[in-house]
Amino acid sequence: MSFTFKPLHSIFTAEAEGFDLRRPLGAEALDAVTAAMDRYAVLVFRGQDIDDDQQLAFGLNFGPLEAEPATVELHRRRLKHARMNDISNLDEQGRILAADDRRRMFNLGNRLWHSDSSFKATPSKYSLLHARVVPSAGGETEFADMRHAWDTLPAPLQARVEALVCEHSLLFSRAQLGFAEFTEAERERFAPVPQRLVRRHPGSGRRSLFLSSHIGRIVGWPVPEALMLIRDLIEHATPREAVYVHRWRVGDLVMWDNRCTLHRGRGYDDQAEARDLRRVTLMDVAPTLEQAA
Repeated sequence: MSFTFKPLHSIFTAEAEGFDLRRPLGAEALDAVTAAMDRYAVLVFRGQDIDDDQQLAFGLNFGPLEAEPATVELHRRRLKHARMNDISNLDEQGRILAADDRRRMFNLGNRLWHSDSSFKATPSKYSLLHARVVPSAGGETEFADMRHAWDTLPAPLQARVEALVCEHSLLFSRAQLGFAEFTEAERERFAPVPQRLVRRHPGSGRRSLFLSSHIGRIVGWPVPEALMLIRDLIEHATPREAVYVHRWRVGDLVMWDNRCTLHRGRGYDDQAEARDLRRVTLMDVAPTLEQAA
């Protein structure tokens, strides 16, 4: 079996060919995926008719899974695996969430540019998102390469930001949308964590901006000045010509590296059509402050 990676329109994305994720992959295939993830950052596997168990098994080849999703109403679970993220507009009975459902309001934050789990002390490594049901229009996912964003940052700005530490929290990202209906337990669980703003991507050796809508503070900076800088950096990192737009088909599995990319979901008519995507998320090796700068 030969494995190939066909570059898509953007230099950091590729379509993976020759893979059948229903079956265990051998060492050659897994090494090929790892090398391709380091070269690119986003891989698209088309036509993968897999179930939750097979998706989890594929993810476990690349590291440990996160313990549980970070969301509200965590006890109202639709999927059988506690370690699988439900990226859908469906409730635990499989019905479309009501317009005023607290979970729907919270999930609107997925449409902000972010890195998965940057709000956890040990953030994420890879995410693997699989499409089971897609709407007839909209609902795309967009990606941007934060290594390229660093490379194209003016040198004086690189020097200004390279040692900064930011605080990340779901409380910060949802506040941008006016969502503040958190329980005390949720506020404690989503307490801010520190992360480097500039990281060294281990697979490629390149430096990368670690941006996210979850950033609400920069250590030692006044909050308005900090948020203005983060807004400017995200704008710099996501010009239209540098963004890969993934238009979902049923059976697509998209795998990306959260250490060096940003992504966001796009809108669709979530009161008329179902969208059922399921995500497996892998932990990184340590908090960013414990990793080499």
